[in-house]
Amino acid sequence: MKIISASKATFPLLLVPVVFTPVNAMAADEQTMIVSATPQTVSELDTPAAVSVVNGEDMRQATPRINLSESLGSVPGLQIQNRQNYAQDLQLSMRGFGARSTFGVRGIRMYVDGIPATMPDGQGQTSNIDLSSVESVEVLRGPFSALYGNASGGVINVATETGKQPNTIEASSYYGSFGSWRYGMKATGAMGDGTQPGDVDYTVSTTRFTTKGYRDHSGARKNLANAKLGVRIDDVSKLTLLFNSVDIKADDPGGLTEQEWRANPTQSPRAEQYNTRKNIKQTQAGLRYERQLSQQDDLSVMMYAGEREMTQYQSIPIGPQQNPTHSGGVIDMQRHYQGIDTRWTHRGELLVPMTFTTGLNYENMSENRRGYENYVRNNGVPTFGEKGNLRRKERNLMWNVDPYLQTSWQLTQKLTLDAGVRYSSVYFDSNDHYIQGKNGDDSGDASYHKWLPASSLKYAVTDGWNLYAAAGRGFETPTINELSYRSDGQGGLNFGLKPSTNNTWEVGSKTRIGNGLLTAALFRTDTDDEIVVDASGGGRTSYKNAGKTRRQGVEVALDQQFAENWKLKMAWTYLDATYRTNVCSDSDCNGNRMPGIARNMGFASFGWQPVEGWYAGTDVRYMSDIMADDENTAKAPSYTVVGLNTGYKFNYGNWGMDLFGRVDNLFDKEYAGSVIVNESNGRYYEPAPGRNYGVGLSVSYRFE
Repeated sequence: MKIISASKATFPLLLVPVVFTPVNAMAADEQTMIVSATPQTVSELDTPAAVSVVNGEDMRQATPRINLSESLGSVPGLQIQNRQNYAQDLQLSMRGFGARSTFGVRGIRMYVDGIPATMPDGQGQTSNIDLSSVESVEVLRGPFSALYGNASGGVINVATETGKQPNTIEASSYYGSFGSWRYGMKATGAMGDGTQPGDVDYTVSTTRFTTKGYRDHSGARKNLANAKLGVRIDDVSKLTLLFNSVDIKADDPGGLTEQEWRANPTQSPRAEQYNTRKNIKQTQAGLRYERQLSQQDDLSVMMYAGEREMTQYQSIPIGPQQNPTHSGGVIDMQRHYQGIDTRWTHRGELLVPMTFTTGLNYENMSENRRGYENYVRNNGVPTFGEKGNLRRKERNLMWNVDPYLQTSWQLTQKLTLDAGVRYSSVYFDSNDHYIQGKNGDDSGDASYHKWLPASSLKYAVTDGWNLYAAAGRGFETPTINELSYRSDGQGGLNFGLKPSTNNTWEVGSKTRIGNGLLTAALFRTDTDDEIVVDASGGGRTSYKNAGKTRRQGVEVALDQQFAENWKLKMAWTYLDATYRTNVCSDSDCNGNRMPGIARNMGFASFGWQPVEGWYAGTDVRYMSDIMADDENTAKAPSYTVVGLNTGYKFNYGNWGMDLFGRVDNLFDKEYAGSVIVNESNGRYYEPAPGRNYGVGLSVSYRFE
C-alpha cells in the first residue's frame, strides 16, 4: 500500500499508456489517496505535465448532458466546438492538434474506461460517451502524450462511475430549444464494500436524445447504453466488465459560404437537395483484470472488442461521379476492432526510490468499405439520397504493436525524474476488390515506426507548489480516411502521405491556493511533415504534408472553491500556430496562421452551489477569430457568449430531486461555431444558434 497526500482540489491520474486508474479517496482534514493493487498513481498537483481533471458531478451541474462541449470549457488548450451537426460529431482540437478534422477526432487519443475511442490509425469519435454516468474526464496535454503512441497531440480519458452503496436509481430529462429532448435512466450500487471476495459493484445507464436541430436538415436521434460491472475475485485481484452501445441517425446540414451564413444561418440548401445524412451503430465490450502480485508488483490486463457500422449520404453532384475512378456519393462500411494491453508495475529502490511500468499494447481494426452512387434514375431523371450503383469495394486492415516503458525516480525529497519511451509501429494494408476498366487496382500497404521518448523533472518548492520541465517526441500517422483520396483525382490510396513528427518542450507551475489549484504552462511544439487539408470539395477531402509548423503558447487555469459554496473556474489559452514553410500552391503561406485554431481562448464560470437548496451560476466563453484556409483569406470572427443557470435541489428521505433552467448565448450573438478547413467551395462556416433555452429535471431514490 502506498499513500500519497493531495489537496481537495486534486484528482488521481495515471501517466501510463492506455488506462488512467482512479483510486479511493478518504475525506479528512487533508484528502488522502490510498492506492492498493493498482499501478502507481499521482495527484493532479504532483503530475509533472499539463493535466486537467473535470469531475462528473460538475459536468452535470445544470447542463443538458448531451455533448462534451458543454462542460470542458474550463480546460485550457482544449478547443471543443458543438458544430450543430450530429452526423459529423464535435470538432475537437488540443493545442491545435486535430483542428483539420472535417468529422470525428484526429490527432488525439481518447479512452472510455480504458477502451480506446481512437482507432489504430488515429481517428476517433465522442459519440459513445454517456455524460450521465461519467465519474471524471482527464485531459493530458504536452510531451507525455507521446507515451500513448499514434495521434499523440493529447489524451482524453473518460472514466465512468464505479458503483457503491447505497444502491441508487435515477431518472433524468432535459428539454430545450429546437425540439431537443434527452431522457434516461441510471442505476448504481454495490454488494459489499469492494474489499472482500465476491463483492460486486455496478453502474448501468441508458439515454435517448432527439432533436429537430437548429439548422434546416439537422435533426438527429441517438440511443446510448453503458454498463460497468466489477467483481472482487479475491484479496488481491479484481475483474471489471464493460459494455457500450450507441445508435445514431442524423441529418447532415453541411457548411455554408459567408454570404449564405450572413443571409440565413439556418439554411441548408445542398443538404435538402441531396438528403445528406449518416447512420451509425456501434457496440463494444471490454474486460479489465487487475492483480496485486506482491507488495511491490501489480499486473493489469485490458482486453476489448467491438464493431461499428456506418452509412453516409453525401452532397456530391452527378458530374464528379462520372469519373470512372470516383468512389461515389455514399459511404457504407463495417468495422471490427479489438485489442489488448498488458502491463506490469514495480515499486522499489535502485539507489533511490523508483517505480517502473512496462507493457505491450496491441490494437487491430478491419474495415469493409463500399462506395455507391448517391442517386438512382427513374425514367432518366435522377433521384438523390438513394443508394445507386456500386463504385468502390475494398478491405482495409490497420494494426499497431507498441511496447512501452515508464519510470519515476525520487532523486531527492524535492526532486523527481520521470522518463519513458514507447516504440510505436503502425501498419496499413488495403485490398481493392473493385477493379473495372479505368478503375485500376488501388491496393497497397504501408507501415510506420517511431521511437517516442518523454521525460520530465519536477521540483517541489513547497508542499503546495511544484515546478516542472518536460520534453518529448510524438508522431501522427495519416488516418485511413486521409489515405483514401488523392488531390489529383486519380485512383489509388494517397500513400505519398508521410507521418508527422513533433518535438515538444514545456515548463509549468502548479500551486495549491486554499481549496483550489492554480496552474500555468509555457509550451512549444515543432512539427515536421504536418498533415493538413489539401482540398475539400464535392464531399471529398484530400490531405498533404505541409513541411514545418510551430505551435507555441501559454495556458493558465484556476479552479477555486471558497466560502464553502462559491465555485470559480477560469482558463485562458494563448496559442500561436503558424506554418514555417510554404504549403500553398498559388501563394506564399510561410508564416501564415494554421486554420481551424483560435489564437486566444478564455473561459470563466462563477456560481453558488450548495448541496441543497437554490443554486445559480453564470459562464462566459471567448474565442478569438479562426482562419478557415491556409491563405488566411477567410476567417470566422471572434465571439463572446454568456450563459446563465439556476435551479433547486432538495432531499426528502431517500428521495432526491434537481430541477433547473438555463439560457445560453444570452445576448443572442451571431457567430460561426466552427469552420470546415480549406473547403474548396468556400463553404467554411457552420453557424451556432442564437439565444436558446432549456429546462432539466432529475429524480433519484436511494435504497437504504
